[in-house]
Amino acid sequence: MFRLLKARLLASALAALSLLTVGCTTTSLTQVRFVHAIEDADALDIDINGTNEFTDIAFTNVMPASGYKSAPSGLVTIEGFLTGTSTEAFSTSNIGLVNGNQYTVIATGFVTNTNDVVIIAPVDNNTPPANGNIKFRVINASPSTPTTVDIYILKAQQTLNAPATISGLAYQATSSYVTVPYNTAGSGYIVYVCQPGTTTQIFNQSISVGGPNEGVVRTLILTAQPNLDQMNPRFVILNDFN
Repeated sequence: MFRLLKARLLASALAALSLLTVGCTTTSLTQVRFVHAIEDADALDIDINGTNEFTDIAFTNVMPASGYKSAPSGLVTIEGFLTGTSTEAFSTSNIGLVNGNQYTVIATGFVTNTNDVVIIAPVDNNTPPANGNIKFRVINASPSTPTTVDIYILKAQQTLNAPATISGLAYQATSSYVTVPYNTAGSGYIVYVCQPGTTTQIFNQSISVGGPNEGVVRTLILTAQPNLDQMNPRFVILNDFN
């Protein structure tokens, strides 16, 4: 009787262990898009947890070109390989991706020393603003910047004056989403990147967006210039909505 009871207890324990193991290895998915912003890296293939997710992505490009791709969630490892080879450019672990969220995943820094590659992975919120409004967000993925920068998002006909729309945006930081009224003059916006606390311009860029009847969401990404210790005078612009 005692031996039978031990056998039953052992069987129950093995069954519980089996269920636990299955639960631990089940992969939940999230949604990601990937931006290559490593200034000294050629085109890359990107693996997440050992599985290739993006192939032959060039500097300042985004994949997929629109929308997102399903990828594993949890604490993941992101690796970059020189396209078409097994030569590892970088490997970064413990990047947190929560199941069900959408992420813009940006690799920046330098591959000359693989410890200098940084992964920025902010959660996206593509819920459109109310009609007649535009929603902007800025991500600073340029290691070649002042300590911080100020961002001014103005209607094209407006004069550059304080206060800044986004103040003190540091390298690796992502701003909150800011909502600005649609430019009914139809001439779009000029986004100024300035030295912190001033209106001294580093560069500016004209941006045209949709109409007043549907909300628009845009993500603007600051990068460096390829193989130069200077900020790129053009944003990477992601059309999040409309």
